[in-house]
Amino acid sequence: MMDISGLIITFNEEKNIREVLECFDFCDEIVVIDSFSTDKTLEIAASFPNVKIVQNKFEDFTKQRNVALDNAKNDWVLFLDGDERITPELRKEIINELSKSKQKDAYYFYRKFFFANKPINFSGTQSDKNFRLFKKSKARYITGKKVHETLEVKGKIGILKNKLLHYSVTDYESYRKKMIHYGVLKGQELAAKGKKFSILHQYIKTVLKFFKAYILRLGILDGKEGYQLSYLQSLSVFETYKSLKKEQN
Repeated sequence: MMDISGLIITFNEEKNIREVLECFDFCDEIVVIDSFSTDKTLEIAASFPNVKIVQNKFEDFTKQRNVALDNAKNDWVLFLDGDERITPELRKEIINELSKSKQKDAYYFYRKFFFANKPINFSGTQSDKNFRLFKKSKARYITGKKVHETLEVKGKIGILKNKLLHYSVTDYESYRKKMIHYGVLKGQELAAKGKKFSILHQYIKTVLKFFKAYILRLGILDGKEGYQLSYLQSLSVFETYKSLKKEQN
């Protein structure tokens, strides 16, 4: 066990929680920030050793992540989402990296995207990476970002070679709801920043998002799933402006 805190934010993750918590098997602490799940998420989480469960009302993703950082006892934290999994190769790389006498302060993880267990190679996912391993003393999620949280790092940054598995899409309908939810939060974020609604921007940016994902980022090569991913990404943009308009009424 290493002096590292495994962190996760949850809400009704009973289908995922066991597998993702198993990815923290080398951490001496696991912190679960739960927004009052109504399924068996907490029951399953409590069955794991060294688990600390904190229930906190969900306002936005950034605030939940920062609550997790505040509840971690270790400086080094490993942050995973419910739909992410660590491979044995990535696990070994993380341990090796933290065992070095000199480390970076934060590490990007590239992610391998899956659509209903089918690997996606394009559609904008080929450059997908996020900070997942970092020192909390050197990093904090930027307030004001309700979705697509941004970690501000004050230190040296590294990139791990092995990819994190990202099972973001279990089925079309659940992902559609997820992208709409993200769009609503993004619209609220833009409203809070004083952005004004424009129907012209709504339609232009929606079309451009689809074109970028499906054509420029080669979503067309991912077949039916590439089209669906591109469409749902553009739907999220449309819902962003719909939410922005609602906030201003």
